Amino acid sequence: MKKSDSSIKIKKDFFYKKLRSQSFFLLIKPTKNIYTDNVHRKLIEQQIEQLIKLGFVNIEISWSDNENWVNYVSNLKLKFPKLHLGSASIITRKAIDQSINIGLNYSMMKVWDKNLFNYSNSKNHLLIPGISNLKDLEEAIDLDCKIIKIYPVKDNIKLINISQYKNIDFIAAGGVSISDINLYRSLGFKAIVIGNKGFKNKVIDPKIYEWLKERSN
Repeated sequence: MKKSDSSIKIKKDFFYKKLRSQSFFLLIKPTKNIYTDNVHRKLIEQQIEQLIKLGFVNIEISWSDNENWVNYVSNLKLKFPKLHLGSASIITRKAIDQSINIGLNYSMMKVWDKNLFNYSNSKNHLLIPGISNLKDLEEAIDLDCKIIKIYPVKDNIKLINISQYKNIDFIAAGGVSISDINLYRSLGFKAIVIGNKGFKNKVIDPKIYEWLKERSN
């Protein structure tokens, strides 16, 4: 086994551990003023701190081609070292390079891009593909993808029967909320990504805190 293969296996194993211990990822989409508005930034950090106190660590930050994105995410990583922090909505090599330079644990694609996936592998970085049709799913599996995000899941839940793929860990994403966890778990998904329905207008959905508190008691 090559050193790079061994290293990415370690990253995958760590990701599997977090995937199995927590049922969802929270996606935070930074707005432009988060980079310049200290009050806005501090509000989000306080909410992240609350989540960590409740034992939640799976957070991903949507990538933005903004000169301040790297500094913002780097500071989050330094401030909250316990976070299993990743980048999301990855569509370019630049996004992968920046994620690697920050030292993020993983990234998630917006849509399937074979060349981008291979590039990430060549850089020894864990990139979770976003899949929306059977053709792309088969191609991803042929490239030995073991963790796959179905996005948008509500448009593809009937098209893609995940029960046919026994050795793949599937993640549901796109228009889902904390109240959808039991549904998607019952369908065989290992986790969900909560985006706009979990973080909107600078505020994390209060139901997320309630859900975490119930499970910490």
